[in-house]
Amino acid sequence: MSNAHTRKKQPELVRRALLDCAARLALDEGLTGLSLQAVAKAAGVTKGGLFHHFPSKEALVEGVFADLLGQFDAQIDALMAKDPEPRGSFTRAYVASGLGPGVLGIDGRWAALSISMVADPGLRRVWTDWLSARLQRHNATDSDPALELARLAADGAWLSQEFSTPGKISDLRDRLLALCR
Repeated sequence: MSNAHTRKKQPELVRRALLDCAARLALDEGLTGLSLQAVAKAAGVTKGGLFHHFPSKEALVEGVFADLLGQFDAQIDALMAKDPEPRGSFTRAYVASGLGPGVLGIDGRWAALSISMVADPGLRRVWTDWLSARLQRHNATDSDPALELARLAADGAWLSQEFSTPGKISDLRDRLLALCR
């Protein structure tokens, strides 16, 4: 009997390894260079094992992106927990996270991967669903049009990060944060 039949199955650890390996390979090779075979090999599972968790490359990429959004969400929640002023706290955390260091921030290692959502309809849907849910949850404190403008300006600055200098982005971040008070 082989080891595969006697070892304890740990589906969450396998899923986590697949997400981590896919993210790392996507960073190194880009999404177009990402292959399911390479992800399976890097994670130490069969291609069939990968398909058990993710039925397609699109599902895997969406899983990686959703995982990154979960990390971004946790970063936002941590900043909000430290903010003594409820009005605009989500927007301030969103601007600070998106235009500062961190998961999807300007100098975050995932920024290049997450910018792929511009060209990919599935990733845009994941982003839109996440943002809609967050805005609905924080409607009582962050529905002011001026706060929406600050979030939209942060999105624009984030998308232009490849064309802007870090100093310009950090200055803009500071100005947007001041507008959110």
